[in-house]
Amino acid sequence: MSTTQSERGRWITVEGARTHNLREVSVRVPKHRLTVFTGVSGSGKSSLAFDTIAAEAERLVTGTYPAFVRNRLPQHPPPDVDRIDGLVFTTIVDQRRFTGNARSTVGTASDIAPLLRLLFSRLGEPSAGFTPAYSFNDPSGMCPRCEGLGVVDDIDLDRLLDRSRSLREGAVRFPTFAPGTYRWKRLVHSGLVDPDVPLGRLPSAKVETLLHAEGLPLDNPGPEYPKHGVFDGVVPRLRDSYLRKTPSRLTAEEQEGLAGVVTRSTCPDCAGTRLAEAARKSLIDGRSIADWSAMPVGELRDVVTTVRDPAVAPLLRAIRERLDALASVGLGYLSLSRESRTLSGGEAQRVKIVRHLGSALSDVCYVFDEPSTGLHPHDVHRLLELLAKLRDAHNTILVVEHHPAVITAADHVIDLGPAGGADGGHVQFEGTPARLAATGTETGRILRAPVDFRQRTRVPKGTVTISRARSHNLRDVTVDVPLGVLTVVSGVAGSGKSSLIAGELPRQHPDFVVVEQAPLRGGIRSTPATVLGIAEPIRDAFGKATGKHPSWFSANGRGACPVCKGKGVIITDLAFLDDVQTGCDACGGTRFNPAALAARLNGHSIADVLAMNPADAAALFGERSSLARRLRWLDRTGLGYLTIGQSLDTLSGGERQRLLLARHLADAGPADDLRLVLDEPTAGLHGSDVDRLLGLCDDLVDDGATLVLIEHNQRVIAHADHVIDIGPGAGSEGGTVVFEGTPSALAEDSASLTGRHLRTR
Repeated sequence: MSTTQSERGRWITVEGARTHNLREVSVRVPKHRLTVFTGVSGSGKSSLAFDTIAAEAERLVTGTYPAFVRNRLPQHPPPDVDRIDGLVFTTIVDQRRFTGNARSTVGTASDIAPLLRLLFSRLGEPSAGFTPAYSFNDPSGMCPRCEGLGVVDDIDLDRLLDRSRSLREGAVRFPTFAPGTYRWKRLVHSGLVDPDVPLGRLPSAKVETLLHAEGLPLDNPGPEYPKHGVFDGVVPRLRDSYLRKTPSRLTAEEQEGLAGVVTRSTCPDCAGTRLAEAARKSLIDGRSIADWSAMPVGELRDVVTTVRDPAVAPLLRAIRERLDALASVGLGYLSLSRESRTLSGGEAQRVKIVRHLGSALSDVCYVFDEPSTGLHPHDVHRLLELLAKLRDAHNTILVVEHHPAVITAADHVIDLGPAGGADGGHVQFEGTPARLAATGTETGRILRAPVDFRQRTRVPKGTVTISRARSHNLRDVTVDVPLGVLTVVSGVAGSGKSSLIAGELPRQHPDFVVVEQAPLRGGIRSTPATVLGIAEPIRDAFGKATGKHPSWFSANGRGACPVCKGKGVIITDLAFLDDVQTGCDACGGTRFNPAALAARLNGHSIADVLAMNPADAAALFGERSSLARRLRWLDRTGLGYLTIGQSLDTLSGGERQRLLLARHLADAGPADDLRLVLDEPTAGLHGSDVDRLLGLCDDLVDDGATLVLIEHNQRVIAHADHVIDIGPGAGSEGGTVVFEGTPSALAEDSASLTGRHLRTR
């Protein structure tokens, strides 16, 4: 074997990578090892791991498929790199939530459901039949009433109809039946009723026909009715178009209309289990497959252990291993019947990890995006065990991470920096975690820095009480939340933290505002500038400087590129697959047409300004301007590396949350009126960025604000004035207040898992 062939078997080699902010990066990533990419937010970690290595591997694999298949797969442009060598089949395990498919559950997404079906087909009494008979996604196993969805949607006729109006006046209150629409014309010209008589004055039999008829031949339709002369009523039309299938795209009017007229309830036939009667009556030790699926994973594991039949021993072992894996990544509180679309990004990623653990493939490169997100320190070591199992199965593991425990457990570390955005993109270090900890890099400093307790806690200015909280797994919780201090609410994943603080606190005390990591509206057309409320002032400034109307400087107005319509990319709709995006060659991704790009403000085009970071944009518009004051909040919340015009689709959940926080702080009045709840604000933050966020929290609290943070980060917990620890476990084992007090006192509490980890920080 030549030297080159030997190296290809040992390394993934990258030379001269320039993707996004990477500056001629050259690295060698060892195969069959766990490599962690570190660095401050925006330093280029994801650009190297995901947008260079993973994207090129996927592009090359896609190129091996026939053209028919290739054209229906996501397309990746070649990364800006001189050379990549040694790539293997690569799969990305990111934090994208599962799609909105109502038929996907934790059981199906983790590949445990097929194992349960096989087990019940072998041992269930009386048997319902082969495995499809236990599947709610198969006609032989699904409940016929709800078709395997567990819920039934009905149209509320009282909401749908305005019986004081005639058909011509718009008696059917739904957008597709509004006056002038195609379906409105069918009703008016059907000849079934007088279209000018209010529905309330028509014979009830006629109204019933108008509403419920299906395939009815018409005796005397109007001349404007279609020639086939067959009539379908309002209700069948709505059911066929919106309820029996989910349209790929709904207009805002249709969404609002459906919300107003459709009621959803648990299926009365299957009681929400989704299954046909035969499957529900087939039992193992007195429990059906529906009973098993409804249990928390931790309880189900104990039930599976009680089943002892040598004929299915390998199957039982496989089920136990999958359940153990779910529990080991902190998901023991989930049930297999929970819809996968309700999972958070971190939960979804951990379910994907469990699915890959059972794969028969080897020599695969797995690329993970901050898998520790949302995990209590108690669960991080279990995550590391799973990653080690994947690696030891002759796979290559690449992880983009900030968590010190994950970095320390790596075989190899690549640290990028020194800062974010234009100041990042350089390799600061390559080697072992121990050597990294001895360097002067930001990551090395954080690895060495101890977690220090706050020495002097602030005195509260009063309290508010959450009374008798019972939502989800909360057990009649009553707890005081201090005002005018920094409070951290901790506990293992699924313990009830968010239910208590993000749910009950603002419900009982509406003056508290929750800033969470929910997706921002606007999608590809929205930017930090639009969210922060500075896009319009920027357009106005360009208008005054150039004499053009401000809409010329809007990618959604006159200034839009005519080819991509102001999106910067060309989107190809592949119907049942993900949309494919390619950069717009006409505008070079700037979103604007030549006339808009030709206009200048102090020598800068509108595209130049939107490509600036907050500090540069603030300097352009003057440090004392209202624009600059709002932009400074981006820097103070740790987003100074972003460009103000980049698409929100490119931001992580943590970045979106901090952007919302920046907007809220920019809009807010005096700090003593602020009462904020932040749900895991350190998600996606490097340790040095966490310190900056804590500095901002201190400034706000010192000015009179009340901050309540839901967090796992030990640096944040130790920095708090007051800690409320929820637990002791997750799901049914959580939901109670384990501890209230200072961080140092929490570290001495043996009943708290959080306290134990603070002691060993």
